[in-house]
Amino acid sequence: MRVELPSNGTDWDTLSAQMNEMATGDVKWRDGKTAVYVFNAGEDVSKVQKEAYTRFMSENGLGPMAFPSLKRMEEEIIQMGLSLLQAPEDGAGNVTSGGTDSITMAIKTARDYARATGRLAAGHQPNIVLPWSGHPAFDKAALMMDIELRRIPVTDEFLADSQAMSDAVDANTIMMVGSAPCFPYGLIDPIAELGTVAEAHNVWLHVDACVGGFFAPFARMNGADLPAFDFAVPQVHSISADLHKYGYCAKGASTVMFRSEDLREHMIFDTNDWPGGRMITPTLAGTRPGGAIAAAWAVMNYLGVDGYRAKQGLVVETREKIEAGARDLGFEIIGKPQLGLVGYTHPERDMFAIWGKLFERGWFTSIVTKPHGIHLMLSPKHAEVADTYLADLAWATEQVRGANGPKDQKEIRYGG
Repeated sequence: MRVELPSNGTDWDTLSAQMNEMATGDVKWRDGKTAVYVFNAGEDVSKVQKEAYTRFMSENGLGPMAFPSLKRMEEEIIQMGLSLLQAPEDGAGNVTSGGTDSITMAIKTARDYARATGRLAAGHQPNIVLPWSGHPAFDKAALMMDIELRRIPVTDEFLADSQAMSDAVDANTIMMVGSAPCFPYGLIDPIAELGTVAEAHNVWLHVDACVGGFFAPFARMNGADLPAFDFAVPQVHSISADLHKYGYCAKGASTVMFRSEDLREHMIFDTNDWPGGRMITPTLAGTRPGGAIAAAWAVMNYLGVDGYRAKQGLVVETREKIEAGARDLGFEIIGKPQLGLVGYTHPERDMFAIWGKLFERGWFTSIVTKPHGIHLMLSPKHAEVADTYLADLAWATEQVRGANGPKDQKEIRYGG
């Protein structure tokens, strides 16, 4: 049935009660039982998010002259991100609404750069070469811009195959992609190898660090032996990194960053051919919620390097604990995770049936389809519930002994 706007308004107490009732079927992320969509860094961080967001919730990032406060906060957010990701002094970027927005703008920039520099001839369809593990946001952006997407199978270690990707590059390739890490497996692609390939072909290299951009730098500070993944690789032209993931900022906030201001210039939309005067927007959106920018700035300054390092250490400690417990139950870890994501599979059990049993106990996580597995994106909150999760995993594993194939896979999905 179509819902019509009510003739008369309703008092807030009644509406609040209705909203609470609507939420009774939502996942229990505040209890730590959700390992996707939400990044729970604790009540203190949540308080900073909410107060900063509401203080600037009516301000608009579209108007830097009207709201120089937001302009300053965005610039400082980007400068902090560029520093963490080892960008040159001329590095530049912008805050976006999320990872899909950041990826879309990076692709648009690479396409326009290819046109401006003569790499992409007029009338030729551009293409992007990326590993099969790359995020579907690349498919969405490519579809919108009529760009061919070439997904290349990953190696036996579930990493980008640099040689196979090199073989797929041609004169119309505007971008190569690597992930740091990829979402399905939580693994960092060999960005330095991809950089060598990109340099040989004179192709733009983008690193999708939407998940790891505000996590991996602190892992590195804490002594993790990570492969090169950021602007330290000379051929990396752009990086997408989400603030609302391991930056622990309010949704929706991400960043798209470039090696230089000269590259970023190809992202900017600038027009004057209408009666309203000159319109300049750096990202896909016109209006940008001031609350998201303000909350990101506040959380980053609230946590600082020490705070992020502490939370990174807690997340990795939790991941290692869950890995060890899963192995004890006969599961196998997919690849060699180093950050906050982990996927695991079982040589004999129906993983999607196990997922369903865990769901019965209130757990909501992602899946991996090849191999069939369960996927966790861990937050600091999960340190409190890791033992409970492993106990429920043991129960679920026993429950599905001898279960049939993954007939319920279609019910485990992202988005609408």
